[in-house]
Amino acid sequence: MSTAEATFHVFRGEAPDSENGSENGSGENLGEFQEYKVPVEEGMVVLDAMHYIQGTDSPDLAVRWNCKAAKCGSCSAEINGKPRLLCKQRMDDLPLDEPIVVSPIKAFPLIKDLVTDVSWNYKMNAAIPPFEPKEEDTDKWEVFEDDVVRPQEFRKCIECFLCQDVCHVLRNHDRKDEFAGPRFMVRLASLDMHPMDARNDRVKYIKEEAGIGLCNITKCCTEVCPEDIKITDNAIIPMKERVVDEFYDPVMKLLRGMGLAHKK
Repeated sequence: MSTAEATFHVFRGEAPDSENGSENGSGENLGEFQEYKVPVEEGMVVLDAMHYIQGTDSPDLAVRWNCKAAKCGSCSAEINGKPRLLCKQRMDDLPLDEPIVVSPIKAFPLIKDLVTDVSWNYKMNAAIPPFEPKEEDTDKWEVFEDDVVRPQEFRKCIECFLCQDVCHVLRNHDRKDEFAGPRFMVRLASLDMHPMDARNDRVKYIKEEAGIGLCNITKCCTEVCPEDIKITDNAIIPMKERVVDEFYDPVMKLLRGMGLAHKK
């Protein structure tokens, strides 16, 4: 039998409609935090608490989730102000002597309660220059193991968009018109670091379209990644270096002109 009880303050509300001054649901959220009492069982995670609330008090509580195994990235939210996966945050790691505050991620427009509209991310993803192989016949590919292993880390991304949420360029300054965000710096790095990628325009895209210059390397994205991807050190900084080599380094420009330097 459960003996512990947790107090939750869960955000309830919806975005204002266009008549209230928000055409895309990204204006000030109309809602408030509602208090719930939840019995705590051994091994419980915050997503279990949200399901308990749905089953006992508020069946209309909107929560996005799918796998409950920290692999689908669906249940992103903020727990006590920190971006987390609801299914990965264990209750026994949270203090029960004070309310646990659960709110939607802040970088994207609210739909309802804990569910936000992250569709902008998929539009950004579709705009990225795709992989273009140097050689169509994969049987003829000859690459070093280190070159293959390097971008493999980036493929662990589950697109939870917690890194996008914590990024101050997107969250505080709403510069989605100029900055792709850390998740897509990871994807761009995975493509540009692939030893068999033949595109020669991706670094220009990273500079001019993805807006990598807006990132000031605070490493907050790395801190919240549930897959422990070293976003800043292994993706963003190397991409910044490639931009510098391509557009600002006169020595590298000379070497490329002489055919002595290549992007890989």
